[in-house]
Amino acid sequence: MRPSVRTLLFFLSLFSIAWLANAQARPTATQPLRLSVFGGATGADVGLAATRNLGATAGIDAGFGSFFGLQPAIELRGTDAADGHVVSSEKNALIGIRIAHSFGRIQPYVDVLYGRGILYYGNGYLTPTSIYTYTSGNILSPGAGIDLALTEHFSVKIDEQYQRVATPVTASHVIYITPLTFGVVYHFNFNRRPHIDKRMP
Repeated sequence: MRPSVRTLLFFLSLFSIAWLANAQARPTATQPLRLSVFGGATGADVGLAATRNLGATAGIDAGFGSFFGLQPAIELRGTDAADGHVVSSEKNALIGIRIAHSFGRIQPYVDVLYGRGILYYGNGYLTPTSIYTYTSGNILSPGAGIDLALTEHFSVKIDEQYQRVATPVTASHVIYITPLTFGVVYHFNFNRRPHIDKRMP
């Protein structure tokens, strides 16, 4: 299975929104250290027997500085499928690079993640030579998303990944999974000014 029309339209929509927001962009303070955590509900199209399942995703982003208006960060995230009784469900842990750019309250980003995952096959997946109940393999996961700031600390997130997952159950030894996540982000603020006690001389 190759990238779907839905996935391509999703990526185009992200950058269209960012481009439109650029006209109203306002300068924001740059923090030398940026740290945020996120979590959300994930729906995934699994490239095996047209399987779809639900799960949860959580992660952390740590960034340092800004370069040419871009904000690079290290991202660590994991996903766990809620329903293990479908044809296939996935659990994974990924790490990689995330690059964002802020347009006022809107922050689009792209990322490239890599890690390991486990695919569970419900009541077993039959191939000509074996029956698999689960397999594990490497995952390459490019993706994109948007964080929309609501307050100083909270944003809402929409994120889609395109995962290439190694598995022995197909002739190509690969399946493609497209998880779509809706979630909430909490941003830590390291720009707080120190409190001054005016009673001190």
